[in-house]
Amino acid sequence: MKNHLVLPLLLIISMLAGCSQLEKLKIEADNQQINYTGRIDFGNPKAPVLFWSGSEATLTINGTGLRVELADEGGDNYFNIVIDKDSIRYIRLDSATKWYTLAKDLEEGEHTISLIKRNEWDKGSTTIHGFEVTGELLPTPENSRTIEFIGNSITAGYAIEDLTGGDSPDSVYTNNYPTYGAITARNFNADYVCTCRSGIGVMISWDPTIIMPEVFPRLNPRDSASRWDFSHITPDLVVVNLFQNDSWLVNMPEQPSFSLRLGEAAPGEEEIIASYQEFISMVRNVYPDTPIICALGSMDATKEGSAWPGYVQEAVDGLGDSLIYTHFFPFIEKGGHPRVADNKKMAGSLTSFIREKLKW
Repeated sequence: MKNHLVLPLLLIISMLAGCSQLEKLKIEADNQQINYTGRIDFGNPKAPVLFWSGSEATLTINGTGLRVELADEGGDNYFNIVIDKDSIRYIRLDSATKWYTLAKDLEEGEHTISLIKRNEWDKGSTTIHGFEVTGELLPTPENSRTIEFIGNSITAGYAIEDLTGGDSPDSVYTNNYPTYGAITARNFNADYVCTCRSGIGVMISWDPTIIMPEVFPRLNPRDSASRWDFSHITPDLVVVNLFQNDSWLVNMPEQPSFSLRLGEAAPGEEEIIASYQEFISMVRNVYPDTPIICALGSMDATKEGSAWPGYVQEAVDGLGDSLIYTHFFPFIEKGGHPRVADNKKMAGSLTSFIREKLKW
């Protein structure tokens, strides 16, 4: 009798286990329940293209797993995977179109999963071809605020995780997620838009072919004819952190970018101030009602005795705009770029400043 009872019982258990398995559901990349942030190319809605640091796709699921199909331009991009805002890991993409597991074997229930670009657009673009959910897709709640950060390597997170003692150009050490900008945005539960490039300046850059006033209007930052439609995203705050590279390069006539951008002589104070005012006026033109914080630091452009914070302050004072502020991060007193701990301090400083000035 016992043997006759065991078999049906095992069969019932097996059937119940089978019933509890969740279905795999294909999700098109243009599904309206996906929350995308950043300057993303939706020219083909079913295959959005990501260029910029910090560009993000976030999905909320009721289920146990999520996969994504990606095509990377050169196999040089790294992406963070953030699950429920606390678990984080990264993947390096392959140049072939393939599926990547973002999450699996999660506890059944609601989960939020984000795919976030770590590194910069010089490593090429990435196209999203779709998702596969083990379970069901839910609407992702939208944040009530958006902050855009415009900057250079400090804002990009260049070498932020390089603990070798140097500033390695290997993009595995670049990570936009723990930068002061991304942390500040998360502090306010704000969508995060990052318009940045290492080495870029207002007047002059290490790359002679670009300066921020030329790159800022672009959707595809590598295409001079590409144009971003500013009506797609209107930030509640813009933070500009530029002039670090200018502060070096205006004193380097041997650099190829010097003669191309500056001619035969370094710019004087009036020219420097006017160039900054011109760029901030460009930002103000596309965001007529948005508060702007003109920041600088935390590298040596803000060291004791530097004239560059004064240039920024004088430029802002001259614009006479009550919604434009200045905020300077203290020099970190070491060589190289700010690391994660430095960025946390910067984020704390900026967060406090925003709460004070904007009453957020």
